[in-house]
Amino acid sequence: MRSTVVDTLPPKVKRALAKLGADIALARKKRSLTTLMMAERIGIAKSTYLKIEKGDPTVSMGAYAMTFFALGFDEALGEIVDPRRDDQGLLLDAERLPKRVRTRKTPRPL
Repeated sequence: MRSTVVDTLPPKVKRALAKLGADIALARKKRSLTTLMMAERIGIAKSTYLKIEKGDPTVSMGAYAMTFFALGFDEALGEIVDPRRDDQGLLLDAERLPKRVRTRKTPRPL
């Protein structure tokens, strides 16, 4: 049975995954590594690694993470949704700021 994830992915996401796979393949070739060498370093089957290079969304996130690590991009995964780079989140934070700031009244001593 085929995963429904593949069927429901927006075209923009499919293109992004295909580009990611192509970029991974290019990085591997620049390092003169074969697909078998990569699969062995990551600890997955060669067929699964080939799916990664095709941008297959059914491959586990862990396999993609190990691919980044094997290619020397181990920090890239942690930067994807970094709050400091989240422009929309920063905008939403700015909208939530209060219009006015008031000091609290302290109770009078008896």
